[in-house]
Amino acid sequence: MSKFESGMEAMVDMYIYETTTLLEQLDQILMKTETASEFESEDINEIFRIMHTIKGSSAMMGLENIASLAHAIEDMFYIIREDKPVIKDIKKLYELVFNASDLLKAEIDLIQEDEYTATDFSAPKDNIEVYVTVLKSGGAEPVQEEKAAPKAETSSAPAVSSPDDEISVKVMFDDDCKMENLRALILINKIKDDCEKISFEPADIEDNPDSAKVIIENGFLVHFKSHTTPDVVISGIEEALNVKSYEIIEKAAPAPIEVKMDESAPVKIKMEQPKVTAPKAEEAPKEASPDASNNVDHINNMLQNKGGAKQSLISVNLNKLDQLMDMVGEIVITEAMVTANPDLKGLHLDNFQKAARQLRKLTDELQDIVMSIRMVPLSGAFNKMTRIVRDMKVKLNKEINLVFEGEETEVDKSIIDNLNDPLMHMVRNSVDHGIEDTAEDRINACKPPVGTVTLSAYNSSGEVIIVVSDDGRGIDTEKVLAKAKKNGLLTKNEKDYTDKEIYNMVMLPGFSTNEVVTEFSGRGVGMDVVRKNIEKIGGSVSVDSKLGEGTSFIIKIPLSLAIVDGMEVSVGRSIFTIPISSIKESFKLKQGQLIRDTEDNEMIMIRGECYPLIRLYDIYGLETDQKDLYGGIIILVEAEGRSACIFADELIGEQQVVVKPFSPLLNEFNVKQNGMAGCTILGDGSITIILDVNNIISNY
Repeated sequence: MSKFESGMEAMVDMYIYETTTLLEQLDQILMKTETASEFESEDINEIFRIMHTIKGSSAMMGLENIASLAHAIEDMFYIIREDKPVIKDIKKLYELVFNASDLLKAEIDLIQEDEYTATDFSAPKDNIEVYVTVLKSGGAEPVQEEKAAPKAETSSAPAVSSPDDEISVKVMFDDDCKMENLRALILINKIKDDCEKISFEPADIEDNPDSAKVIIENGFLVHFKSHTTPDVVISGIEEALNVKSYEIIEKAAPAPIEVKMDESAPVKIKMEQPKVTAPKAEEAPKEASPDASNNVDHINNMLQNKGGAKQSLISVNLNKLDQLMDMVGEIVITEAMVTANPDLKGLHLDNFQKAARQLRKLTDELQDIVMSIRMVPLSGAFNKMTRIVRDMKVKLNKEINLVFEGEETEVDKSIIDNLNDPLMHMVRNSVDHGIEDTAEDRINACKPPVGTVTLSAYNSSGEVIIVVSDDGRGIDTEKVLAKAKKNGLLTKNEKDYTDKEIYNMVMLPGFSTNEVVTEFSGRGVGMDVVRKNIEKIGGSVSVDSKLGEGTSFIIKIPLSLAIVDGMEVSVGRSIFTIPISSIKESFKLKQGQLIRDTEDNEMIMIRGECYPLIRLYDIYGLETDQKDLYGGIIILVEAEGRSACIFADELIGEQQVVVKPFSPLLNEFNVKQNGMAGCTILGDGSITIILDVNNIISNY
């Protein structure tokens, strides 16, 4: 964000949030109208308002390229709204606006990088202008160019030419500009260099979000004494963005408030109605759809509630929530250090035990509350897939319905941020590979002509299960196996592969069943990215399919990455933690359960099923006196549909642990690839390794 001045981080964050929300709203309106094959007047008004807001806020932030592109779209819909021309090429209109939306989203992403260089949007602007010219010549009435915003007229106000007088100006902002306190701050920064002395009311616009409510009700009052002539400052107010009108308060009029330069307390302004009002720009129609509200509107409405009612919603920077979560994690570690202190071993302290139990109870409640604050529904991630399916339907000429189930399911904010890319690849795979190419193909297969892609989510024992499924052609195991053999990806005899193993081959690096590289597939990277990104957040992904009926991608992710329930096991003098979610059962080995396969590999027989045996001391080269399988403990674990038995010395017990990442200095040793997910601190101050069961099974 090097483009922005220091201290603007909060404004930049709010701008990014507001603009992203508005662009998502724009996509929803466009897809709704495209499906209905018509533009309602409220849809046109709402698109106009969205682009007007983006234009104004972008200009305020100094992002002229974004502002100019938004202005071009705003002008186009102004013509559509006012002149009502005959739109002959509606597809071109959607193409232009969708393309502009994608460009603006990409630019918003670039803004968040350390070194930002503005993108040149001259080409898309030219395309829009060409389309506007076509609109004007398509039998519509001559279009009047949108006039520049008329400046405030102050004919009835007194002349302000004396630099010795202190001038008071009451400023009103556009009704739909939002963040009025920040708009006021920008105005002050714009004119302060031309002022010898300046003060304003409310005085706490920078620190108090509630000041926006005061500005909406009473206006923003500026008192100044200019270096030269007040006309210079007045011109700056006229030219400021989002200024709807202003009034110069006559000197003879009684001042509603005594203003001092050092005044810091918020002041409620009571003033007479202005005698002179100067409209700055033509306002957008106010008959916009009530259903077109967004989260920004909701937050601002809550902040601006009338009558002094209590606020039920506040916005908090995500960094503060991360810090709070880290603090809770430290509390969990400290609580374990206190209750499991080695100095207390062998002592029977009833009062201490009661206090320890109460502390554990309060710690658990605190953790639950903090985690609930960070939990967000999956609906946001799901809704983004609507646009992807729409674009693919157009380019692939397929009829597809996208269905959501359980989108209200909640996961941690840090996890949902990593889900967008995997979901995109899986949805694209379902639309491109899964759904049949033509409606005739589906009819011949006794299916409805319109294909269905379903995104569903639900909770299951501390995990969230997300399923992306389609009712398409399914996976041909013979074709997949042949392609894997051709690419040299097979690690054993073809006949030894189960259908489940063959299905999961589609996520191998470099694997693709497409013979020709297309815009959407054929490079063999998409599903590999899915697997890596899901594993990065501690989850797993598997594939299930039935030829001729469809394919499902099943994602299992933890509710949170910060604190997990784990089982501590000892191997020699080392302690490892296995996530409870990966453990199916633990037991002592009995006679007859140990068998060997044809390659002399150790296997454990459990209820008629054979599972490979993994000795932890062997794979990590640890010294231990417990090498007798019948003397130690066997833990049956599962990950990505695969299971194995892990041998350890003994079980220590269940413990909540805080996942701490490894130092980047250890990256060269490939610790994560060797089955180590992270580490944590135990009650006695020692460090334990948290095992990645999936990697352990894969590497075995």
